[in-house]
Amino acid sequence: WHIHGGQPPKEGVPVTFALLMNLASACNSEDPEVLWGFISRYAPGADRDGHPMLDALVGYAINYYRDFVKPHKQYRDPTDKERAAMEDLLTVLEDMEPNLSGSDIQNQVYEIGKVHEFENLRSWFKALYEVLFGQSQGPRFGSFAALYGVDETAALVRRALAGDDLTAE
Repeated sequence: WHIHGGQPPKEGVPVTFALLMNLASACNSEDPEVLWGFISRYAPGADRDGHPMLDALVGYAINYYRDFVKPHKQYRDPTDKERAAMEDLLTVLEDMEPNLSGSDIQNQVYEIGKVHEFENLRSWFKALYEVLFGQSQGPRFGSFAALYGVDETAALVRRALAGDDLTAE
């Protein structure tokens, strides 16, 4: 109550901290400009000057990534079943409109898991996280793809399927 005279600032941020941490992890970047490139495309008009709280969160996300995530990333190759599903995901992403909402993307990823008869769809998403991010859990995939970019997400899947080193920026 006593801070800000009872009128705390109401600055909102267009991207959650969790999503920023996952973006830093997927980009394998410690450069705030890289993250801001994605943020400004996802939320037109968002910039460092107009969103100082978001700018601080970008820095915190990079610090968290560097200190706690990067040292423990462990990528793995997809199983045959996962590879087939990821190939379908790649096709869907390549044909997808670039400005589709995160929930629409999430629904399509979910449907791919159902088509490929993953017994538990949680295992489908876990496979995506382990293969693409080197972690056993991650963001809501559709929200991540909307922020990272549909084309960039397709490129990430393509690189993973090709066996490329995903730790490189």
